[in-house]
Amino acid sequence: MTQQFAFQLLAKDGAARRGLVSTPRGEIRTPAFMPVGTAATVKAMFPQDVRATGADIVLGNVYHLMLRPGAERVAALGGLHEFMNWPHPILTDSGGFQVMSLSKLRKLDEQGVAFQSHIDGSRHMLTPERSMEIQRLLDSDIHMQFDECVRLPCTEAEAERAMRLSLRWAERSRKAFIDGEGRAIFGIVQGGASPPLRIESARTLAAMDFHGLAIGGLAVGEPQDVMLAMLETVIPHLPEGKPRYLMGVGTPDDIVQSVARGVDMFDCVMPTRAGRHGLAYTRFGRVNLRNARHADDSAPLDAGAACASARDYSRAYLHHLVKAGEILGMMLLTQINVAYYQELMAGLREAIEQGRLADFIAQTKEGWARGEAHRA
Repeated sequence: MTQQFAFQLLAKDGAARRGLVSTPRGEIRTPAFMPVGTAATVKAMFPQDVRATGADIVLGNVYHLMLRPGAERVAALGGLHEFMNWPHPILTDSGGFQVMSLSKLRKLDEQGVAFQSHIDGSRHMLTPERSMEIQRLLDSDIHMQFDECVRLPCTEAEAERAMRLSLRWAERSRKAFIDGEGRAIFGIVQGGASPPLRIESARTLAAMDFHGLAIGGLAVGEPQDVMLAMLETVIPHLPEGKPRYLMGVGTPDDIVQSVARGVDMFDCVMPTRAGRHGLAYTRFGRVNLRNARHADDSAPLDAGAACASARDYSRAYLHHLVKAGEILGMMLLTQINVAYYQELMAGLREAIEQGRLADFIAQTKEGWARGEAHRA
């Protein structure tokens, strides 16, 4: 096992990349999807079951973990990996997204962000330096710079203000990050939907010696075509030899489109959140198990799925669990969804290696388009 963080580009198919991120705690096969474990848990799943789906890495969140149970407490208990029984790589979000999503509970200035806890109203200050300290205490493998993310659409002036602040915070984050022990820090490209701002952000961050670069501030309200246009704008200005991470994305279609444009890493709450609300992702699109038409259906969700839970339980039973509000329903559907996302990533990796990505995407989209008609 390597003692350093490294990225190796193994194959390309057009702009799409097949790679390998090496860390002291394990390897991350790219393109990779990271299940979101915001509060030190991938909701409704055992850690060993997350791993069994094919996940190499999960994500934790600075803002939520600093409030509960507290970064210092996690450090005293052996760090986040031991705390949540996940010995594999972990990436921690810096807390910057909460600058946007919890805007009614915060005050932002050059120094950082003053938060009022959504849990108990207590007040906290989150700065680039404190974010790096928290991520160090959590002992995550990949730290993210502290940034400001604005919701789209927004004005050019607002996008520029936030982008320039994020660049200043990137410098402070990089300076506060402690190199060594195989840890890495990623910068985050911002700039709203403005190509000039995105390019400036990407070029400036590329010169700061981050271990990888993320593209933030997308999938926050804009149409998919705007997101894809920003990827096409930014990616040519990112280093070829470092991983590229599209934050908070997204739907299966968002992912395949982004992989085709050169993105390596993804995270999103969508598969876990959907599972808790009766929605399943399958090779034939999204299935709403709340729908009454499943109530008498003895067939499995997908008899050909790699995930046993999609094969071994009838639609009628899953429908019953969802309608009854049973925890098992949330657990089964979450596992099915995370497994489908990992199955999709494995298919993308194999297709890139074999030089047939376009065919794989076309076949995948055909399955989604056919939807439930395949059962007939």
